[in-house]
This record gives sequence, C-alpha cells and structure tokens, in this order.
Amino acid sequence: MQNYTRYRAKTIPINRYLSSRKSTIITIKRYSDKAARQKEKVLILTKIYFSTFATELCFSANTRYIYIIIKRMKKLLHKLHLWLSIPVGLIITLICFSGAMLVFETEICEAIDSDLYRVKEVKSQPKPLPELLREVEASLPDSVEITGVNIPAEPHRAYQVNLSKPSRASIYIDQYTGEINGKYERKAFFTTMFRLHRWLLNAPEPGEKMSAGKMVVGISTILFTFILITGIIVWIPKTWKGVRNRLTITTTRGLSRFWYDLHLAGGMYAAIFLLVMALTGLTWSFPWYRTAFHAVFGIETPAKNEGHHKPDKGGAHKRSEERKEISDYAQWETIYNTVRAANPIAKSYSVSNGNAGANVGAFACPRATNRYKYDTATGQITETDLYAERPGAQKIQSIVYAVHVGSWGGTSIRILAFVAALIGATLPITGYYLWLKKKFKKKSSKK
Repeated sequence: MQNYTRYRAKTIPINRYLSSRKSTIITIKRYSDKAARQKEKVLILTKIYFSTFATELCFSANTRYIYIIIKRMKKLLHKLHLWLSIPVGLIITLICFSGAMLVFETEICEAIDSDLYRVKEVKSQPKPLPELLREVEASLPDSVEITGVNIPAEPHRAYQVNLSKPSRASIYIDQYTGEINGKYERKAFFTTMFRLHRWLLNAPEPGEKMSAGKMVVGISTILFTFILITGIIVWIPKTWKGVRNRLTITTTRGLSRFWYDLHLAGGMYAAIFLLVMALTGLTWSFPWYRTAFHAVFGIETPAKNEGHHKPDKGGAHKRSEERKEISDYAQWETIYNTVRAANPIAKSYSVSNGNAGANVGAFACPRATNRYKYDTATGQITETDLYAERPGAQKIQSIVYAVHVGSWGGTSIRILAFVAALIGATLPITGYYLWLKKKFKKKSSKK
C-alpha cells in the first residue's frame, strides 16, 4: 500500500506589487527507498522552480508594460487637463460663481422683501378673483394687460398677477384686502449674476439666438466637461492608501498644502455635481446639443417655424385690445375652482386665457405641473395633461432644469449644489496657483 506525504516548496514572489508571498504545495510518493524518494523530490522541485521562474518573468514583464502605458497615459491626460484649463479657467470661475449665487435667489428675495410676497393678515375668505383683477387692471396703463394669475395654496402668500409687459413683469396683491403689495423686479445683483452665468453679460439681441458671450460660455462648458473627466482619471492613485490621502483636506500644513488638497480633494468631491451641471447646462447653449440630448432620452423636439415675421406694432396693439375684451375673470375663477378641486394638494395654481395649471411638485421635479386647456367660449375643460401620466421621456425634459439648479432633491441637494458650484469656482484658481508655483520652482532650480 502506498502512502502519500505533503511537502511545501517555497517559490519566489511573483512581483513586488503582490500583497503576500505565494507558496506551492506538492504531493510526492513516499517510497521505501530513501534515495529514490529524495531523487524524486529534487526532480519535482526543480521543475516547479523553473516553471515558476518563467511565469514570474512573463507576468512581471506584462505588468511592467501595462504600468508604463498607464503612467504615460496619465501624464498625457495631465497635460491635456492643464492646457485645456489655462485658457478657460477664469471663465469657468465666473460661470460657477454666478451659478452658485443663483441657487438660493428665491429664498433670499423673499427674506428681503417679505412684505411683497406675504399678506399682512390672513382672513377667513379672500376677495373674489374677478374683483381683485379688476382693481389691478384699473391701476395699469392702457398698453399693459393682465395675462394670468398665480394663486398659491398657502393662505399667507399673496397672489401674483402676470402682466403683458415688460417681459416677465408681475404684481403681487393682497387677496384679503385688495391692496397691491408692489411690483416684482428682479434684484440688480441677481440680474447681473444671471446675465454673467448665461452670456458673460453679452446677451443675444432681440430676435437673435446667439451672441459672442453665449458662444464663449457654451464652448467653455464643453471644455469644462473634458477637464473634469481628465481630472478624475489623473486623480486615481496607485494604491488604496492613496485614496484616503487624496480625499483629505489638510489645514495644518501650510497654505500651499491647503491649496493642493482643495484642488484634489475638493475637486473630486464636487466632480459629479459639476459634470451633471455642465452636461445639462449645455442644453441652453446650443440647439444641436439640445436636440441630441433629447434624442438620447427619446424626446421629440418640435420644429420651430423659422420663417415667421414679426407683426407690426399696430397689429400687436389691436390683438392686445381683443384679448382684453375676451378676458373673462369670472370664468378664470370658475376654472381655478375646478382645477383646485381636481388637485387639492397642489402647491400653487395658475390661470390664463385658455390655460390652467396645478403645480404638484414631484420630488425629482419641483416644477412638475398638471396642465389643462379650456374653451373660452363655453368655459369647459377640453384637454388634461397630468404629469404622472406623461411618458418618462417627457418627464426628463422637465427634470433637466431641476437637475441643473439642484432643486430636484429638496434643500439638502440644493446646499450640495451650492457648495459644489463654489468649489468649481475655486478649482481654476487653485490650479493656476499650483501650476505657477511648479513653473517658478523649476526656473529657480535651473539657476
């Protein structure tokens, strides 16, 4: 009967990057003859040694070759990251900073002008809607008309009456007293921030789709996406231990180290937010990108009539007078009551000639609205477009804005979007600092 004994033969490590040394277990027949057994053992160990040595050489060569390729690729991407950032860095800082300033515009304005947006005293019942709108209409010039009204569900918030001109003009009125709180005017600071964010203060002329400022913002945003992607790849460390070091911002090792950590760690924390903001923001810069973006999600972009002509001022004034005559404010109140009964938990309601809406405020899209169309002759609702019943592709179209401004997940996501935008504004500055420091250090070392 043959017995089997297990012998352990230690082999050389495959390469220096392995975390632990490997060993091979072999099985050798145990012969009665000691010399034959020793000879067999030496033979097997010799075969294992040479086969392991050959494997090590092959594996080590392949690993070294791959390592060299990755190192060279990272070096190339690092140069690409640098040379893309140098020409557009300051523009990206302006875009990100102005975007951060717009995140909490509504909350800041309502805190500053609380008397404009709120009523003085909440009473049991508001005045009838036709009466309120007639009072507003009496205070307007003949060339300005009421185009719609927004009615909040919260009783302490004032009604917003939309006007035909200037663009996006509106008046807030106390629905319990009929007193006009004031006219809405966007703060000069936020107007400047918006124009800086969208067009670098160079807005397109009326009737034009593109301007130099809009083009520069769009191109800079495209380059920013490549800068973020190359930055993420370059950031990846060689070992898992390096991950912790590159995600830590140190404040006790000097200013230079702080700028370095803020650029690496801060940039990585904000990278995903900034990448999403850049990709969604491009839909406002280029029509071709918007069409492609919608096509990816299966959204049909309606074709616009490019050959239309602007009507003369006399015709516009005539139509304005006609709309004034057919505006039945009593009918608006009836439609409002119907829409409110169908959407009892909506955040706000809107009514205008032939259209009505209820803001149902979904988690992913705070601006989600159930839309209605009605016949102005009969006052009957003819079309109903519920947000919950829309196809997913159409919902994505309305979600794009919420994702871009960070309002899709509530206050916590907006805070993160605000912080990410601020970090995005600092990335070019810290990048310039590190680049110039390295450049001057090289010059001083040569001397």
